[in-house]
Amino acid sequence: MKQQALAVRAALESSGLDHGPISVHDKMRSMGLPVVPSTATLARVFREKGVARAEPKKKPRAAYRRFVYPSPNACWQLDATEYVLAGGRTCVIFQLEDDHSRVEVASHVADGETAVAALAVFKKGVAARGVPQRLLTDNGMALNPARRGWEGQLVAYAASLGGEAITGRPYKPTTQGKNERLHQTLFRFLDKQPLAGSLTELQEQVDRFDVVYNTERPHQGLPGRITPQQAWDATPIAEPPRPHPVLGTPIVPISDSEPSTAAEPATRHRQSSTIGTGDHGHRQITIGKNGTVQLRGIKFLITSRRAGQTIGAVWDRLGVVFADQHGEVITEHPWPPKGTTYVSNGVPRGRPPRPAPPPSPSPSPSPSPKS
Repeated sequence: MKQQALAVRAALESSGLDHGPISVHDKMRSMGLPVVPSTATLARVFREKGVARAEPKKKPRAAYRRFVYPSPNACWQLDATEYVLAGGRTCVIFQLEDDHSRVEVASHVADGETAVAALAVFKKGVAARGVPQRLLTDNGMALNPARRGWEGQLVAYAASLGGEAITGRPYKPTTQGKNERLHQTLFRFLDKQPLAGSLTELQEQVDRFDVVYNTERPHQGLPGRITPQQAWDATPIAEPPRPHPVLGTPIVPISDSEPSTAAEPATRHRQSSTIGTGDHGHRQITIGKNGTVQLRGIKFLITSRRAGQTIGAVWDRLGVVFADQHGEVITEHPWPPKGTTYVSNGVPRGRPPRPAPPPSPSPSPSPSPKS
């Protein structure tokens, strides 16, 4: 049994796939072996043979709280990572991943991280899987340059299809953590392949990885450790978004250094017309003095620190997302039960407890009275 386990682990490692105790257990079970040891037994065997790396400081899986969108095509994550070809030439690999199922929607190898390449991989994904409701990226120039004051090609194209482009906070790559983890899995696979000498060769290797990743490799981040394609097939796909009409008057936030005048009142923040019908729509809405916004008869607490700011609300039949003028997600909620009139932001109310006062110094001895 130990020899079989070590052989399966070696085969997975040579193929560039995950080869920890969980992966070896699932592979042995799929091979139909008569005896399949538990993951704990496999971990002990690997430690005994010196092929496992001890990670005592690693957090247990139960310590992580992972947010997952409720259905395929509810949100895609897009990110790019650099890779070096034979001869030292640098290129970029774009990976587009579905948040719910972890399906590798599309991949694209390009000379650099450009808007044209980002648009190309998104069009690949749309042709293969349909239009997503949201597209999550970082704030890179090629992906979503809204923070720099203009609309990128990718954002404009996604909006033309009805999709909502959202971003994570700057310098917070954990927001796109699923895609960051996908890069690691891809690199592990490519390290076991012959070093590609051209973009075409590398694209062929990445395409083979996509097939293995989606249909053959059990995903440890999915319930039951099923494959991403099985997770995609298990849940109905989210309804495709409807293209949004262009607003007649763009909403331009007023900078702190540009006070409003009588000729230009601050009503530019007051745009609140609703676009969309039924279960889908979006709206610009101003946060009240108490930090709340009202939508469909429900008050949502955002934060009093943003009082007076105009934010965007995008909703469908599953829930609502609130984002700032740069497209950064502030908070999101599923629709509460019928009859609910108030939804908190989850931050405890009240002032933080005051720190305990320092101990009083010991009194100095009083001087003796003069004789």
